[in-house]
Amino acid sequence: MDYRSTVAHGPALSQLNADALLLVLTESQATTADPVLDQIAKDAIAAGDFALKAGKSLYVHRPAGVKASRLVLLAAADATPKAFKAAVVKGLAHIKDLGVAHAAIATGAGIALTADHAQSLVLAVADATYVYRHTKPSAPKPGPLKKLTLASVEADAAGIKAGLGLGQALAEGVALAKELGNHPGNVCTPSFLASEAKRLGREFKHIKAEVLERPALEKLGMGSFLSVTNGSVQPPKFIILRYNGAAASLAPLVLVGKGITFDSGGVSIKPSAGMDEMKYDMGGAASVLGTFRAIAELKPKVNLVGLIPSCENMVSGAATKPGDVFTSMSGQTIEVLNTDAEGRLILCDALTYAERFKPAAVIDIATLTGACVVALGHQHSGLFSADDALADALLQAGQRSQDTAWRMPLDEEYGDGLKSNFADIANVGGREGGAITAAVFLSKFTKAYRWAHLDIAGSAWKSGAAKGGTGRPVGLLTRFILDQAAAGKDAIAPRPEAAKAKPAAGKKVARKAPAKTARSASQA
Repeated sequence: MDYRSTVAHGPALSQLNADALLLVLTESQATTADPVLDQIAKDAIAAGDFALKAGKSLYVHRPAGVKASRLVLLAAADATPKAFKAAVVKGLAHIKDLGVAHAAIATGAGIALTADHAQSLVLAVADATYVYRHTKPSAPKPGPLKKLTLASVEADAAGIKAGLGLGQALAEGVALAKELGNHPGNVCTPSFLASEAKRLGREFKHIKAEVLERPALEKLGMGSFLSVTNGSVQPPKFIILRYNGAAASLAPLVLVGKGITFDSGGVSIKPSAGMDEMKYDMGGAASVLGTFRAIAELKPKVNLVGLIPSCENMVSGAATKPGDVFTSMSGQTIEVLNTDAEGRLILCDALTYAERFKPAAVIDIATLTGACVVALGHQHSGLFSADDALADALLQAGQRSQDTAWRMPLDEEYGDGLKSNFADIANVGGREGGAITAAVFLSKFTKAYRWAHLDIAGSAWKSGAAKGGTGRPVGLLTRFILDQAAAGKDAIAPRPEAAKAKPAAGKKVARKAPAKTARSASQA
């Protein structure tokens, strides 16, 4: 898609050279200072065909005095980027099946367009035009729309240009995350995710990709991660991505993405209804790859590390059983009471591995719990962190990117249900507060640095007729990273003790696992 901006206001709006003109108005910004367009809107309102209420729209074919052969009047709730985006989405639906190759977008005279409006426009168009085709040759061909022009006044031009560029980079990252999630599990395996990471490394010189295989994971002592792979014939992969955009002395931000490419639940098997959607259990991994894709385009002055533990959770005679005990990379032993609580088992070893980077902050992203969907539905991702500054920065990034999160409690008392008679910690607690106890479990492995957890089980994909990946939270993560790069000396800094801490010991764990447990992990 070719995104452009142009300076046009007043009488120039009705003369914009395009196949369609989408005109966004609000109750308080109901005129454009273009007599032709204002009269059309006034007459439509008087006739009852259009109203300045959010969601209202009117298609006008070959309007007199307008150069574009199609005009769509759109009412937005207000002048915010969020409301602007919703109106544009409505307008795109009107012209989707028409022969529109070039659409122009204009607004009421009082709406000051910003970079965030421009970014919203690009993301709206990208979402409306995305179609999954990889395993569906019969999917609809791309529509005729190839060019979008956003009209503004001179004072807004610089911000709009920047916003269009940011939007295009974000759209590429979101599309990659969607595409990976939509691939079926027999295509998007751990090896496939690893190959995608390496492809990013080849495409962008600022990205370096490395993949650790089973022998290296065994040497590191990642017994918790490897326990999840016991029932699958697919080999596990531990993907490491690096983006170095700043001085080596600057502590990196670390993103950890859950990469379960299919989750049967293991021996604690899931109900068959809806199990096909468990191909989306690598949504965290997809969002890390998508964020790296966007960051590589934008080139902020920041250092970024991505860690993706990836495997399948399957059922077989070799699969982990409830009651099995494994030793994590941290040396803490874990009793597996439910094999369907596997995401935290692969993440905990990745979180321990993150220590070696002496990070400014670590954020893990995971489709972790159905309990988070019950709590928050599909609007917000769940945010868990004991660090107020980090949590606030992520919440603000979510608001600005329209990829929102909601902060959940993380009181230590929620961890009482994770006590075990046979290990340092159990992998599940009771039914109540399941999303919180999952986050508390992860917190046991994050004492060396600032940390936040995003549970995206309700936001990473949609079900029903609109089934498909959403690409979330690529927008939130990218905005957070850009904000940190812009903050300079005010950016989130590592804890003082983190700079002095030694990285996780790897092979030399604090305790040896029982001999039988150790063999079962290494033979899987």
